[in-house]
Parts: sequence; C-alpha cells; structure tokens
Amino acid sequence: QKREMSANLSLQHHMLEPVQRIPRYELLLKDYVKKLPPESPDRADAEKALDMIFSAAKHSNAAIAEMERVHKLWEVYDRLGIAEDDLIDPSNELIKEGPIQKISLRYNTTKERYLFLFNNMLLYCVPKVIQVGSEFQVRMKIEVDGMKVKELKDTEFPHAFLISGKQRTLELQARSSEEAESWIQACQGAIEQNEKRSESFKAAAHGLDTGIPDFQTQSEELGKRAPQWVRDNLVTLCMRCMEPFHPITRRRHHCRACGYVVCGKCSDYKANLKYDRNRLNRVCIDCYIFLTGHMLNKERDEKKKGILERDSSEVSDQSLMCGFLQLLDKSGKGGVRSWCVVPKDDPYVLYMFAAPQDVKAHTSIPLLGYQVNEFMPQESRHLFQLVQSTLVHTFAAESEEVKQCWVRIIGQAANGEKPTLEDEPNQLWPEKESTEPI
Repeated sequence: QKREMSANLSLQHHMLEPVQRIPRYELLLKDYVKKLPPESPDRADAEKALDMIFSAAKHSNAAIAEMERVHKLWEVYDRLGIAEDDLIDPSNELIKEGPIQKISLRYNTTKERYLFLFNNMLLYCVPKVIQVGSEFQVRMKIEVDGMKVKELKDTEFPHAFLISGKQRTLELQARSSEEAESWIQACQGAIEQNEKRSESFKAAAHGLDTGIPDFQTQSEELGKRAPQWVRDNLVTLCMRCMEPFHPITRRRHHCRACGYVVCGKCSDYKANLKYDRNRLNRVCIDCYIFLTGHMLNKERDEKKKGILERDSSEVSDQSLMCGFLQLLDKSGKGGVRSWCVVPKDDPYVLYMFAAPQDVKAHTSIPLLGYQVNEFMPQESRHLFQLVQSTLVHTFAAESEEVKQCWVRIIGQAANGEKPTLEDEPNQLWPEKESTEPI
C-alpha cells in the first residue's frame, strides 16, 4: 500500500476495481457503438459485446442487491435475538419496521411497542429495558396469510388502525395520520403479494364457488382467528347475563373466542381454539355451546326481556339520534353522563345507557307529552329541559349544534310526530366505533 505504484491507496480501494470495471466497460461500449458508422464491419461484434456486458452488469447488480438484503436480514435477526428455524428464513424480505403504540383494551392506555413487517409475517416486539444480547423481545408472530388491516375511527385514540390475524388481533396507534396510512399500505401490500403467490390455490377454490361472500361471518370464523376485544370502558354490564360489573364481586373477563366483556360466571368455560394451536381458552357460555356442541345440564334462564333490556350497539345502529348527554342533578352543577338513543322502531322513548356497548339501559323516558325548553348557551354549557307537570329533566349537550338536533328530534317525538330519515343529523357527532370482530 505504501508503494508508489499503488498510488498510496489501501487494499480495499484496489479491490473495488474489479467491481467497477463492469459498469465502466458498459459505458465505454455504449459510447463506442454510438460513434461507429452503420456500415462499419465491427458494429455487429460491438453490439454483441454490449449485450453480453449489459447482462453481466445486470447479474452483478442483482447479486449485490441480494447480498445486501440477506445482510440486512441477518442484522434484523441479530437485533431480535431469535434463533428459531421457523423465523430465520433467507427468503424473508423486510418490508417495514418502526415504533408503534399498542392500545390496551383493559386499561384504555397505550404502550410503546415495535413492529417488523416481513413478506410472510408480522413480528410484534417489545423494546428491552436492558439491551443485553438483543434489542427487542418477540412477543407475537402474526402470519400474513389470513391477515386483515383497516383504519379505526376513534376519537379517543387518533391515527389508530387494526391488524387482525389468525393468531392475534391488535389495535395500534401511530404518531400521525401519514404514519398510520403508511403502515396500512405496507400491510395491504404484503397481503396482496401473499395472495398473488397463492393465486393457483384461489383459482381452484373459485371453481367451487357457491355464492358465499369472500369474507367469513363471525360465527364461521369463531375460534379460527383471534377476535377484536371490546374495550372494558365501553361496557358496564356483562354482555351475556346483563348484570352490572363490580370490582370485587363481579369482575370483567374477555371471551377469547368472540371478544365480548363478560362476568366470571358467564365465562367459566374452556374450549379449544384453532387460532391458539387448539389450546384450551376461557370462553363465554354462548361460544362454549357453539364450539363444543355440548348442551349444559343447567338450563339458562329464559326470562322475558324487560323494557330496559335493549342492546345499545344494535339500537344505536338503527337510531334516529344517538350520542352522549349529561343528565344534571337538581343543583345543576353535576350529573351522570350517559349514551342516549332514540331508536327508529321506538321513536317516542329516550333510552339512556351507561356505556355505548351496554346491553341494558339504566333509564328510559317516554317522550310523549313532554315540553322541550331551551336555554341560552352559558359558560360553555349547552342546556335543554324536558318538562311534564312536576317532572323536570335537564340535559347538557356537547355543542350548540348537537343540542339543536336533540331538541328538534325530541320535540317532534313529544308532539307525536315521527321524524323522517331526511331529518336525521347523523353527521353532527362522531360515529361510534364498531367493536364487532373482523
């Protein structure tokens, strides 16, 4: 390296010359062929040489790109500290990686997590506090085969999206709408590539098409893929027996088959779930009967539904008006915030639920005969009253515009008039997020 003939360059610089020689030959031959006259006897040989060197350059670039891809892949494996044969595969391709916030359905908070998206799987990882040997710990592997992704319209957690796989369903939150869209597109691209690879299998399946939709219904997928869990703060009653939860005597549990929030009595059953390698999991009584086919010795109470036992999620989907209202106490300073619904099939009753996903209303107010009184906006409060003889109910809406919609709908119902579909102001409040498993 110190010799004058080496031009004071290191060995690494000289080893680059064989690599640079191929593209240099290609540039020289292109210039040579361009300047050769058409009638030159060397033109045919020059063009043939140019094609050969072009193929060699293309092969060399592809080999270098493949080496870089494999090298980068092993760097990711080293960061993950994994050595399982099913994860380490040279054919894997890293599509996207980055930090993400995982939405906790139980505590209604977010936690820092990290995702690695490959062409055939998604690795859900946790950053290590003490990074000895590896940077992340793999918590879950979700196969791209059967995976679904969609954007979530959640006012409490903006920029949220859902990834549902056969092994697990995750609600995630990005730092911006652009980042969320980038993850959705990357996942969708991986799903489409996977579908193209199995195109021949799909063609065979289409030959047996019976008109069933491409997606399966919830009952058909029950136990075969991880459900989307209903958040704890969206329900105050067991979604099976409709009894109120209590932090000591009646605690919340999630059914691992349908994702509903149920009490311990209604989830005191276990069934094998295919998405969890056929292991036994806690399930609710309805899923247990569906998955196992076992009829329980103790018959369930088939009591007649009371007037308040209406499923809030079903009523809200078929409502003239729904949203949060605060029912003030006599002092007018405090009160209970409730999810209020005026259903289409019963437009003369106002149902009040403790949470949007409850299956039983805690209060119902027959609207016929009430007089609706408005108050001028004061101190950022938008108030109106329902008055009938000595009965007075004072409500606070979230905005003046929403208040006017409630006053109009309730006023028409109080006068015995049924509001038409054109009168519905459904665009004035945020849509209630669907919690049905996809």
